[in-house]
Amino acid sequence: MPLRTRPRPLAVLSAGALAATLAGCSTPEPSPGVTDDTVTVGTHTPLTGPAAAGYSSISKAVSAYFDHVNAQGGIHGRTIEYVVKDDGYNPATTQTVVRELVQEDGVLAILNGLGTPTHASVLDYLNENEVPDLFVASGALLWDDPEQHPWTFAFNVDYTTEAKALAQYALDEGGEDAVFCVLGQDDDYGEDFVAGLEAVLGADALAVSETYAVSDQDVTAQVGAMQAAGCTHNFLATVNGFTARTVGTAAKMRYPAQWLASSSGGDYPTLAGYLGEDVAPAVLEGFVSANYLPFSPDSEWVALFREINETYNAGEPFTGNTVYGMSVAYTFAQALAAAGEDPTRESLVEALESGDVTGNGIMPLAYSADSHRSFGGVGITVVTGGVQDYVGTAFTTDAGDGPVEPYDGDAPAPENQGVPTT
Repeated sequence: MPLRTRPRPLAVLSAGALAATLAGCSTPEPSPGVTDDTVTVGTHTPLTGPAAAGYSSISKAVSAYFDHVNAQGGIHGRTIEYVVKDDGYNPATTQTVVRELVQEDGVLAILNGLGTPTHASVLDYLNENEVPDLFVASGALLWDDPEQHPWTFAFNVDYTTEAKALAQYALDEGGEDAVFCVLGQDDDYGEDFVAGLEAVLGADALAVSETYAVSDQDVTAQVGAMQAAGCTHNFLATVNGFTARTVGTAAKMRYPAQWLASSSGGDYPTLAGYLGEDVAPAVLEGFVSANYLPFSPDSEWVALFREINETYNAGEPFTGNTVYGMSVAYTFAQALAAAGEDPTRESLVEALESGDVTGNGIMPLAYSADSHRSFGGVGITVVTGGVQDYVGTAFTTDAGDGPVEPYDGDAPAPENQGVPTT
């Protein structure tokens, strides 16, 4: 599907200038970030600071996957170079490092910039400079706006969709008589998540709606409020560190409840790392989370990712961040393959909007010219005996008040050892 064109100033050329212009068309200048042998992309991510513990391993997984692709000849004969810049989860620093990536490193695209407040600070800059802004690591609704931000594409399923699916699962599992409550981050993450819950459960269905700030060191007051209200089903719009802190606090208070978390705070191996391997199986038994990537222990993707992790990731633990990072890397490699033998920033966007890039989720990606939303739904995972796996059906829905419906389609399978070809 052709990329939308933007109006440009008209100019009158002399015959000589026109001839020179036409002659020049036979040898166009290469796209930024592309040489005969390499393609360079970059990212901003917290390698230091308060968010580093939860997210710094993602870029390592991306790098490992690119090493795997490069060892097999790259994409269209080009290896992928990946420049990682630490922003400390500080929007001011994000602006500095992203400008360095674009203006000094000359990247083809920004890949999986992490965080809502951080990436929002460079959203307009990247679009004004027509830099592909691919697979933002945040479930905010900001990234799906092809009219205003045609160069930006989401990757995480939006928080509203996740919340709607979790709410529907709770109802289906006998939660009609439950007391529903929520603990959410005090920003767009929490607000979008609550909107999704209310779309399914009803505007007055939440007995308690608690919030926390990322600078908080304790959530005893919030957990206490939920316990006092008799909450039986507690939804969590929390990052992994605060998920662990919340369920751990509840366990110490001898407060049993059903916990249902967003994918951003629902990875069992990461939570077990916070809680301790000896404590996690008991505390997290029955823990429910949404997800959209292949986490099942018997998944072909997981087998491939484990092999790559062992070969190229220097013994890093295999967690949800590993699966996430390698999924991002695979999806970029697939987009790059579809962008043609001589990729440009424009052809990369065209490839994504064509619908030919499926990704490796539990359902295909849903990109089009009219929607830069990633996946149209999520599956539900439950922890049983220390193992987190999908249960039942996946759900599809929109980010508004549309219905939540079962998904019965197929999931993309790995081919050619996960190295995309055209």
